[in-house]
Amino acid sequence: MTVTVADDVKPLKVSLSRKLTAMTAASRPRPQVTDATGRQVAANVRRIREARGWSTYDLARVLESAGRPIAPSAIAKVERAERRVDAGDLTALAAALKVNPSALLLPFTDSPAEVVEITGVGTVGADAAWDWLDGEMPIERVVPGDPEAILMQFQVYARPPGRRVQLVPPGDD
Repeated sequence: MTVTVADDVKPLKVSLSRKLTAMTAASRPRPQVTDATGRQVAANVRRIREARGWSTYDLARVLESAGRPIAPSAIAKVERAERRVDAGDLTALAAALKVNPSALLLPFTDSPAEVVEITGVGTVGADAAWDWLDGEMPIERVVPGDPEAILMQFQVYARPPGRRVQLVPPGDD
């Protein structure tokens, strides 16, 4: 197929198939997950999958049987931080790997001496990060007396009534 393009007076003929070949031949840059939590998910999926002795094909089969198919090549991209993981993928991966979602989101340490980076939060002690992600404590530091009621607000907004920490001993109200 030939396309004619008028440029002033001279007609210019360009082969459309040649132009399309040149356009599609350029390689696209690989997308990279750049946020700290996304990179941690990538590392943890690989760590847990390998610890279980599973291949990406094994994990893909488990995900398929759970109703959330993710191709082995896509799992490999997740592990190389070349594919983002949405909330549904995160919970499906956690269930397939037989861990809670927190285990995919944070480094495998809870030492208060070690700091971890959480997207949207910054760096915090690993123990505080786990307490927050497991729903036990707010990420903000609670000072004695809690004058800003940080702990109470966290319990009210983050936990259903039956899961809230009892802040006042029974009979002391």
